[in-house]
Amino acid sequence: MARHRRVIETARDLAQLYGYDQVATPIFEFTEVFKRTLGDTSDVVTKEMYTFTDRSGDEITLRPEGTAGVARMVIAEGLTQSTPLKYFYAGPMFRHERPQKGRLRQFHQIGVELLGVTGPQGDIEVLALAKHILDALGLGDKTTLELNTLGDTESRTAYRKVLVEFLEQHIDKLSEDSRQRLTRNPLRVLDSKDENDRRIVADAPLFSDHLSDSARAFFDEVRAGLDRIGIAYKVNPRLVRGLDYYCHTAFEFTTDALGAQGTVLAGGRYDGLIETMGGAATSGVGWAAGVERLGMLAGDPPAAPRPIAVVPLGAAAEAKAQVLVQELRRSGVAADLGYSGNLARRLKRANRINARSAVIIGDDELAKGVATVRDLDSGTQETVPLAAIAERFRSQA
Repeated sequence: MARHRRVIETARDLAQLYGYDQVATPIFEFTEVFKRTLGDTSDVVTKEMYTFTDRSGDEITLRPEGTAGVARMVIAEGLTQSTPLKYFYAGPMFRHERPQKGRLRQFHQIGVELLGVTGPQGDIEVLALAKHILDALGLGDKTTLELNTLGDTESRTAYRKVLVEFLEQHIDKLSEDSRQRLTRNPLRVLDSKDENDRRIVADAPLFSDHLSDSARAFFDEVRAGLDRIGIAYKVNPRLVRGLDYYCHTAFEFTTDALGAQGTVLAGGRYDGLIETMGGAATSGVGWAAGVERLGMLAGDPPAAPRPIAVVPLGAAAEAKAQVLVQELRRSGVAADLGYSGNLARRLKRANRINARSAVIIGDDELAKGVATVRDLDSGTQETVPLAAIAERFRSQA
């Protein structure tokens, strides 16, 4: 949880600096929300979604990703008239796939969506935020930004034609899934995880050779913007998104620090998504990242402040300790109250919770209005007026 909290809070705080408001969408949605957005032929829809029928007979699905829920929210609330919209989200997602390092069936994501910005500056901004978050987590040197363009409608139409011509020459060697996708959504063949499919598409025509002039100019401006703000990247011409509503920039931050090279943050532009879901034509760009993987890469966060252990001895001291421990906490000092046991047992607990000092209060101390403060690292101790305890530790925090 400490790793999770660090990733989510770091991302949320930086997203706020960029003007992104946090939103939360339902953990389950009507299944059609995801079928429309992810595509009937995608592995997520056909193999990985947790889908079931509720008591009303409605088919619902535990959300496998966050963008579809945000898009549905924007349409349902009529927010497309108020663009640009800038959203950050964090929460659990669900996919039935083989659990592996950093990938669980209930996993967690952070993500951002920027809606209503048609120009390259939107792509540049969400990439700048992603890089800022990774740098803040100490992952700037452990990740590589891979970048590609999917062009515009004109570009994709031209590319789809030459891709189909190429793949049809190898149709007898393609996997069953890819043969089905060839007729319905040929770009998804490029996403295939089948090793033989991968060998075939390695020789496929490049998207970049079929870009329209305007699509090429858009990509050039994205790259120029990243250069201006000092974000390094490498162009990966094989990086694609299979669905038609994706366009222009596609990107992934990858790492090899978790063993086999893997993606820790991915996204792109999806100008046709909200229209696909029945809303008004609205441009969009965003990304999502796996919290578990980022947490594993970032490691344990800095240790929490060491507490002060308040150790009362006797009924009268117990009453005073309750007041003192609240004074410490309200002063911003982490404090722990020893609930029971003799002095040795309570000091043993103080050491177990890694307290930096113990404030010992007995009948003698109460009579004098003082406490014995013991430094648990050095073992030295001194007498301090009870009224000065909170201020004493507040100044040392």
